[in-house]
Amino acid sequence: MVTVSPSECEGAATWAYALQLPHDARAARIARVTLRAVLSGHGMSQLQDDAELLASELVTNAYRYSSGPATLRLRGLGRSRLRVSVRDANPHIPPPFGRRSGPVGRVPVEADGGRGLFLVCHYASAWGGYPLGGGVGGRGGKLLWCEVGPSAGGGACPGAGLTAVDRRPRG
Repeated sequence: MVTVSPSECEGAATWAYALQLPHDARAARIARVTLRAVLSGHGMSQLQDDAELLASELVTNAYRYSSGPATLRLRGLGRSRLRVSVRDANPHIPPPFGRRSGPVGRVPVEADGGRGLFLVCHYASAWGGYPLGGGVGGRGGKLLWCEVGPSAGGGACPGAGLTAVDRRPRG
């Protein structure tokens, strides 16, 4: 077994937290409060605004488009980067998270919703999604993730008037 210290490997996860969220309209607020506490405790408050927005959008989508509980996972990547992921029971991977899903379409100005994923891909430095198989207890669904913090390169949502094609981290 090889052990690598976080200070020796900046890209390694230095910590991770998971929060089980019931199918409840208050889940996004609970996720934001938890996120604030975690980032504050790890001295990463500079990421709070963007991370809160992204986590809230992903948890809200899980609530709106899935009928079961969700899991929020927060993972520190080095000293200044955070990965936020949300697992839910709905297997559909929305654009732009899936390779086969189309670009995020423009949302009419008068629409009440539909801007959440645009915000995620605009503010995140990387994002992705993948289906989850049967796993423990036969649960399937999907996992959507995004990262906040310094990254090489810029860009945003394909199809939203901005310029990224695939925001998945390399390697």
